[in-house]
Amino acid sequence: MKHGVLGSCLALTMMTGSWLQLNAQSDRWQQRVKYTMDVAMDAPANKLTGKQHLEYVNNSPDTLKKVFYHLYWNAFQPGSMMDVRSRELGKIVLGKDKNGNPRQDWDARVRDRISKLKPDEIGYQKIISLKRDGKTQAFKVVETILEVPLDKPILPHSKAVFDMEFEAQVPVQIRRSGRQNAEGVDFSMAQWYPKMCEYDYEGWHPTPYIAREFYGIWGDYDVKISIDKKYVLGGTGYLQNPNQIGYGYETPGTKVTRPAGNTLTWHFVAPNVHDFVWAADPDYKHITQKVDGFTAHFFYIENESTRESWPELAKMIPTAYQYIKSHYGAYPYQQYSFIQGGDGGMEYPMATLIMGNRNISALYNLALHEWMHTWYQGMLATNESLYPWMDEGFTTFGEDATYYNTVDSLKGRNPHEGSYDGYFALVKSPYEEPASTHADHFNSNYGYSLTAYSKGAVFLEQLGYVIGKDNRDAGLLRYYNEWRFKHPNANDFIRVMEKQSGIQLDWYKQYFINSTKHIDYGIDSIYSKGSKTVVRLRRIGLFPMPIDFMVTDKKGNQVMHYIPLSLMFGEKPNEQPSVKRIVDPVWYWTNPTYEVELDLPLSDIKELEIDPSRRLADVDRSNNKAI
Repeated sequence: MKHGVLGSCLALTMMTGSWLQLNAQSDRWQQRVKYTMDVAMDAPANKLTGKQHLEYVNNSPDTLKKVFYHLYWNAFQPGSMMDVRSRELGKIVLGKDKNGNPRQDWDARVRDRISKLKPDEIGYQKIISLKRDGKTQAFKVVETILEVPLDKPILPHSKAVFDMEFEAQVPVQIRRSGRQNAEGVDFSMAQWYPKMCEYDYEGWHPTPYIAREFYGIWGDYDVKISIDKKYVLGGTGYLQNPNQIGYGYETPGTKVTRPAGNTLTWHFVAPNVHDFVWAADPDYKHITQKVDGFTAHFFYIENESTRESWPELAKMIPTAYQYIKSHYGAYPYQQYSFIQGGDGGMEYPMATLIMGNRNISALYNLALHEWMHTWYQGMLATNESLYPWMDEGFTTFGEDATYYNTVDSLKGRNPHEGSYDGYFALVKSPYEEPASTHADHFNSNYGYSLTAYSKGAVFLEQLGYVIGKDNRDAGLLRYYNEWRFKHPNANDFIRVMEKQSGIQLDWYKQYFINSTKHIDYGIDSIYSKGSKTVVRLRRIGLFPMPIDFMVTDKKGNQVMHYIPLSLMFGEKPNEQPSVKRIVDPVWYWTNPTYEVELDLPLSDIKELEIDPSRRLADVDRSNNKAI
């Protein structure tokens, strides 16, 4: 980045503000923060000290008598809620592995590792002092939550300023953040600072750090990180002093002039984001790739695995972005960083931490997933704890669609087959719970994962079956334009799709998200009626759906009988104009059977099939075909 980027960032902030005013039709208020942080990293000791200046704007109509902060790293201590929860879930036996050993329901990254941490391996965040508008505030630490009863309330539509001094110890890499990850990255600095909890139309969200996802307030970050000169940093935001830092950030052709001393101070600013992540390693190689409107940065440790795969990944990102932009919306920032680090893959605003020792196929797939989170976790930013399926599921849908449509050898194949397989496995297991379950409160890791990722992706693909693929795709762009930077919930999404399609969809959310009822339709019986044929269809499962029913005669002619569900009060467009379609009367959801009368004698029929597109999440397809 060049000098003068700060001006560009301020311009982007102003642009983003006007962008929201012009394009976001929702009127939901948002709190606002502005962080200014100066931190000093003692790398040999794995500790940091910091000063945080936080301007908090209460845009709500409510008077706030207390505030809450997240202290995430306190989870990495023996006996913590994360530790206990992981060990308790690990007692669940899902079956046997290929060697015949019990397959426990661990989060494999956590297991019982926290219980074994030594004092110099644990994580912590300690508050040294906290002032509000210059006055010292009392506070209480409840493990990963800091509760601050205020000496004076924050009135509606007013601002408070908090000044904090804190210190922290970087935990051994276990979950998302930490030191010395499995691939040798020194520091993966996620959830590293005391972070104000979100307050929205539903109230405060002081969610303890047990396992799952995050929820934050949009604002502006100005962060200075002082660390030993040997380290290369990547993360959220725009570097303000690139020609003092170098390491691939400098203006091409510029001589890097570093200040005297053993440390460098990296100065980043990030406008309109809800979190800030960084990572550091002395062996990072830093390369860049120009993409449509922004620069992609890549930080990786070069070895036999990464030497070719990471440069190849950089070359693939522009093509991926063209697909993403056209289907899910434009990326609004000036940079994005793909950083080797963490414990698998984890998303943050303007950056991701990913395990990088992979072949190009696996690396590209993982990078796409974490990057797609920029849309659903970064810009739309649904409360992931309450609606994990809207984050992980929608992200999985977008990742798979992008991957299969930008890799030549995969084009034409079904991108979402794996998600359907995952959902069907969940249905057959004893671990299915409603997708509306809070992310931390699922009874098993298995159930959470398949619900959030697989069932969430099926929700979107099957929605295309209900309202038509074109309506679904247009609705996703409409959702992005109406709700970015607004924390939408499930009802907000459904309303967008209803407005786009003209079809009622509250029933679809109720059955697929708020219940564990399943879809199962079959061809019940066939009989002749003079020169015609009557086919009786049966709803075997408890989940009613509209039905696509294809009739193929022995000459190869096809007719699609489309049977809308009464609850829809509308019908989807004809998705196959080349195939004759007959719209039959609605199927009332109370009725277990439905009869279709065909203008063909039984002897002329070659095949009958329910849902030839296979988008219906029918748990037993064996009875979907006949003749």
